[in-house]
Amino acid sequence: MLSKYTIVGMIIGCIITGLGIYGLIDSLSNPLVTYEKTVDIGSFKNFDFDAMENFHEILNVTGSSFHVKIETPDDGLQVDEDFKIFKQFDWFSLKDGVNRINITNTGDSEAKIYGKFQAVANPLVFPFHMLLIISGIIIIGVSAGFTIRKPRGF
Repeated sequence: MLSKYTIVGMIIGCIITGLGIYGLIDSLSNPLVTYEKTVDIGSFKNFDFDAMENFHEILNVTGSSFHVKIETPDDGLQVDEDFKIFKQFDWFSLKDGVNRINITNTGDSEAKIYGKFQAVANPLVFPFHMLLIISGIIIIGVSAGFTIRKPRGF
């Protein structure tokens, strides 16, 4: 017969392991990053991401008036202009490197940013998911030990 601590520990261990496996599969299979932000009047948003050659990037900005500065590696898309109402940027990375985007709201209403970027994943994502999986397995193992011998104090 399994004790209540064993059952609870196994459920928690399975949940943690399942989250780790789901996150690992998702991070390996989906390099697409969706970016949705709102820029208040007079403020700005900066973001940058690593992209490989031939990665497809899309950026839409909507607002009464805004300044967009985009820097891509090598001779790729280089933008440093003011725009009104709506502007869409659609480009392919010509070289591996960091894409930098700065959007400043110069209008009298909020500016909305929407982007879909193919980005290189952070190298710490894989070890993080592996740590979750291993932690869940350890919790399951320790919980299974409760059925063999009940430790003092429990």
